[in-house]
Amino acid sequence: MKRTSKLIALSFAALIGLTGCGLSPSTGTVPESAPGSIQPIPDLPEDAKATVTSKSFTEQLLLGKITVIALEVAGFNVTDLTNVPGSQPARQLLLSGDASALWEYTGTAWLTYLGHEEPVAGEQKQWQAVHDEDVANNIVWGNPAPLNNTYAMAMNRETADRLGITKLSQLKELDKKELSFCVDPEFNSRRDGLTPMLKHYDIDRGKGVSEDNIGLYDVGAIYQATADGACNFGEVFTTDGRIKALDLTVLEDDLKYFPSYNAAPAFNGDFIREFPQAMDIMEQIAPLLTDEALMDMNYQVDVVGREPSDVAFEWMVDQGLVTKP
Repeated sequence: MKRTSKLIALSFAALIGLTGCGLSPSTGTVPESAPGSIQPIPDLPEDAKATVTSKSFTEQLLLGKITVIALEVAGFNVTDLTNVPGSQPARQLLLSGDASALWEYTGTAWLTYLGHEEPVAGEQKQWQAVHDEDVANNIVWGNPAPLNNTYAMAMNRETADRLGITKLSQLKELDKKELSFCVDPEFNSRRDGLTPMLKHYDIDRGKGVSEDNIGLYDVGAIYQATADGACNFGEVFTTDGRIKALDLTVLEDDLKYFPSYNAAPAFNGDFIREFPQAMDIMEQIAPLLTDEALMDMNYQVDVVGREPSDVAFEWMVDQGLVTKP
């Protein structure tokens, strides 16, 4: 989704294309909103402008639309530049000042944009490291949301009931014939993928996990394969709506193997210095964005088929951030 070298290459290609033809505002609209806990900023200039961008997958569209609605209610003239294809093009818009705000993931910034080989252990420490280093790029990070869209292992309901485990550390207690996995080819081979995960949890690949028990699937197919019982444990992303739709149970990463990918608002430095009130608005929103909240919103879009802007608006109304006019 946002962690592969292939994606980086494709993103750069997309950026070249976008630069050549020019970006246009999102064709989607957001519902009209009235103030709730988010109020118009006092003495904000009438011509105050903000441009919100996002990547093109569902969760990013939701976060982008939430930001568009919030800044409009606060009094900004907002350009909706959400739905940009790729992580690097969206990042470049923020760096160049063509975008004012983007919800970004701490792990993505640290490993992909800032070029570090290893993540920082601990969600808050990872955010702080990104916050401190990205200032040099004129990017200012707001506080992170609880939502951590990272890797996880999940089971279908029958397997969860039969095995009776809730944590990854319990895998080593199982008979090795139960240790069957559905993963995508990249996760199967990457340095922070399956083999190091097993080692981290004191399981030896080969002796403890037979190669015959490792099935390789496209990322999108893993969820259904896990639900169908093709394997006992499937690689998932923690806020994916298909977890809810297919009644999958996520195992707790109790020994903290997977990197932190907490979402946080990132601002172009010039914009946030001119309008520091925008940071205060995001501070109201971030604490409410949990894994469960995004899983439900992703479900509404990806499974039910609703528009991201409508789902985002409904969630904001439910939280009291805005009201219906």
